[in-house]
Amino acid sequence: MTKRLQISAAIFVATLFCGAALTQEPVLDIDRKLHPNLAEAQRHVVEANREISNAQKDNRYDMKDHAEKARQLLAEVNRELKLAAEAANEGMMKKK
Repeated sequence: MTKRLQISAAIFVATLFCGAALTQEPVLDIDRKLHPNLAEAQRHVVEANREISNAQKDNRYDMKDHAEKARQLLAEVNRELKLAAEAANEGMMKKK
């Protein structure tokens, strides 16, 4: 194996590992009593992630990484919803 091929392989493996480490499953962590709409949106994100995961298994993960990209975007959406709830909480605290 040439040195260039070894370096390319190492970079590829490192990229895969970083992508997997950064991607977290969406979770339900918004208080439904404080933010019912955001909590409901988050519930849909978690459900969509579960359905995409099922589709990946059914298709033996042969989706040219599009399904995985969708799951990464859902994880990002989940984080943004949580940040929106936290920002709303801060806004409520300032009004008191």
